[in-house]
Amino acid sequence: MSSCNKGWNKKVFLLLTGWFLALTAFAADVRIGAASVKITPPVGTPMAGYYYERGVDKIHDDLFAKALVIEKDGSKVAIVTCDLIGISDQIVAGVRNLIQKSLGIDADHIMISATHAHTGPVIPGFKMRYNPTGKSAEILDSYISKLPGLIAKSITEANNALQPAQISFGLGHEESISFNRRFFMTDGTVGWNPGKLNPKIIKPAGPIDPDVAVLYSETLTGKPISTYVNFALHLDNVGGTEISADLPFTLSNILGKFKGEGMVTTFSQGCSGNINHLNVKNKDPQKGHGEAQRIGTVLAGEVIKTYTRLSPLNINAIRVKRQIVKLPLPEVSPDDVPAAREITARFGKQDAAPFFDFVKAFKTIEVFERQGKPIDAEIQVFALSDSFAVVSLPAEVFTELGMYIKSRSPYANTMIVELANGSVGYIADRKAYVEGSYEPWSSRVAPGSGEILVEKALEMLNALKTKDLTTK
Repeated sequence: MSSCNKGWNKKVFLLLTGWFLALTAFAADVRIGAASVKITPPVGTPMAGYYYERGVDKIHDDLFAKALVIEKDGSKVAIVTCDLIGISDQIVAGVRNLIQKSLGIDADHIMISATHAHTGPVIPGFKMRYNPTGKSAEILDSYISKLPGLIAKSITEANNALQPAQISFGLGHEESISFNRRFFMTDGTVGWNPGKLNPKIIKPAGPIDPDVAVLYSETLTGKPISTYVNFALHLDNVGGTEISADLPFTLSNILGKFKGEGMVTTFSQGCSGNINHLNVKNKDPQKGHGEAQRIGTVLAGEVIKTYTRLSPLNINAIRVKRQIVKLPLPEVSPDDVPAAREITARFGKQDAAPFFDFVKAFKTIEVFERQGKPIDAEIQVFALSDSFAVVSLPAEVFTELGMYIKSRSPYANTMIVELANGSVGYIADRKAYVEGSYEPWSSRVAPGSGEILVEKALEMLNALKTKDLTTK
C-alpha cells in the first residue's frame, strides 16, 4: 500500500474515531433509569370503578408503580405510571414531598399518572361515592397510608439505576381495538354504550385516536431499559373482584419476553374519556381476562412493529412548565339536592338505583357542596428535545381535545398523558354538553373547561418551544 493511501486511511480512521467519541460523549450526557415497585392491595380492599361497592377477593396479577427517570446535565424528570383507577392530588403531593426531600427533584419535574384500571383499589379523594366502613375501611386506610412511600420508592430505585443511555421515539397506528363509545341514535339522542348490534345506532358521535406512542430507552451497548407506551383506551376489560392491571399485564409480559425481562414496560393513558374497547358491530361478549389478553396482545404487536421505526431523540435540554388552572363549575339547582341525597343514600349494591340517577345525583351533591369554588386542574409540560414534548392533564379527557393539542403543538411529536397529578373526573368538549349522556352528565366542570385546558396546554408548549429556539 502506498504511503499516500496509508496517510489517507489514517485520516479517515481518526475522523471516524473522533465522530464516534463525540457521539458517545454526547450520549453519555443523558442518563436514564427505570424501576417497577409492587403496589398490590390486600384481599378485602374496597375496589373502584363502578357505581356499586366491591371488595378484592383474589389477586390475578400484581399492580405496579413504574418510574422512568431521565437526566440531562444534572436536570432530571421523573415520569411515573400506576396501575390504579386514578391518582389523587393528595397522594401526588405526598410523593413529590418525599422525593424532593430525599433526591432533590423539584415537584415541577415529577409526573404521576394512573392507567385507569377498574380492577384496583378505591383511591380516596378521587370519587366521593365510596364510603367503606368497618374492616374494609381499616384495610383501605392502611394501604393508602403506604401508597405514597411505595410510589416514591419506584422513583428512588429508577434514580439509583441511572446510567448513560440513549432514547428514541416512534409512532405506531392501531385502530382495531378502540372505539368511540358515544353514538348518534335514531331517536335523535346520543347514546353511551348503547349495546351490541343495537338497531338504533346510526354511527359513532366522535373519532378514536389510533396513535401508539412509543418512548424507548436503552444503554449505550444496546441493553433495553424501558418502553413507555401511550395509547387512548379506557381500561375496563376485566371486571369482577380480582385485582388486575388489565391489558398492561399482557403488554408488559409480551414486550418483556421480546426485549428482555429486565426491561420496564409502562402503559399510560392517552385522552380516552369517550373511548373504550367495545365493538358494537360484533355480538361476542368482551369482558374478562381473556379479552384483556387479546387486546394487550394486539397492542404489543403494534409496539413491536414500531420498534423498527424508532428515531433517536436529541435531548439537548430538559424543560418543564407546570401550572394550576381554575375550571368553572357547572350549574346545579339547590332544589335538586334533597332528591340527590335520597338517591345516593341507596349506594352500595348493584342496581340499587338506575345508573344515570346515581350519576346525576353524585354530581349534584359534589358541585353543590363546593359552594361555587372552582376546581384546580394541574397542567404539566415536559420538553425533552426540540422535537418531542409530553403534556399531562388531570382528568378523563375527550379524545378530540387531545388530538387537537397534538395537531397544534409546535413540537413534531407530542404525547399526552391523562389522569396525571390528580383527577377532576370527565372533561368533555363543548359540543358533548349539548349532546348529553354519561360523560357530560357526570362532569364536575362547566362546558368550555376542556377548551380552557387545550388553550393553556398549547400556550405552555409554545412557551417552551420559544425557549428552545432562543437558547440554541
